[in-house]
Amino acid sequence: MNMNLEYYKIFYYVAKFGSFTGAAEELCISQPAVSQGIKLLETNLGSNLFIRTQKGVKLTPEGEVLYSYIARGYETILLGETKFKKMIDLENGEIRIGASDMTLQFYLLSFLEAFHMKYPGIKVTVTNAPTPETLEYLYEGKIDFGVVSAPFQAKAEINAREVKEIRDIFVAGSRFKNLRDKTLEYADLEKLPIICLERNTSTRRYIDEILKNNGVILQPEFELATSDMIVQFTLRNLGIGSVVRDFAEKFIRSGELFELKFKRQIPARNFCIITSDKNPVSTAARELLDMMK
Repeated sequence: MNMNLEYYKIFYYVAKFGSFTGAAEELCISQPAVSQGIKLLETNLGSNLFIRTQKGVKLTPEGEVLYSYIARGYETILLGETKFKKMIDLENGEIRIGASDMTLQFYLLSFLEAFHMKYPGIKVTVTNAPTPETLEYLYEGKIDFGVVSAPFQAKAEINAREVKEIRDIFVAGSRFKNLRDKTLEYADLEKLPIICLERNTSTRRYIDEILKNNGVILQPEFELATSDMIVQFTLRNLGIGSVVRDFAEKFIRSGELFELKFKRQIPARNFCIITSDKNPVSTAARELLDMMK
């Protein structure tokens, strides 16, 4: 039996208010239109739904049973509409982001702080992972967008926008002060104890590729999970640290570390925001992306 859902909406409000007049006012339609809707519904269902009383109308036993189901369904629809409108108005909702330690700390965090101040009802989930894993999360629809470090290879569905330039450097502590004023060749790194990231990161692959193109293969003394750890190992003079400059900046300024100089500077690269053509972007995520332009 296919009945126009509008008739059930009329039925819901008549039952809720116990009055044809009350339902007409709530729905902004005429009382005769309400009466006609209920009459058509009763005809199609083959039973009376209301008993007329001096104060209005009262549900029949059959009407009570029907109302118990209609009320749950219609109120769920209303709740869905309310939540939908709140998401559109940025009162609530959720954003799922993929980011590495580096992109989170030196790019994304300041925008998240500003966004949270403006839209405190929006839940933000950040999945912390290297660039290759962040790309996989985006392919699988587990995140709305990612902030990654170039270079990387991605499927055709991925859109990338460069947002911040970064520089890879080698830094050293007091144990290697003899290198402070020297201009080195990349090949000199093969003779030094090197501390760098693990091989599954875009940063490590980038450095390895640059050096390989110049005939240099690194044999690291330490391979660590995070750049913060590399800086700490370097501060303790355990070797020469390979990091993005942002991580070592304050220690370079304080004089605790210094940057090694090379005849050819390692080319700069970028942080990129990545989205997928296959993943629709929510209103909240779009607002954050607009803030990050």
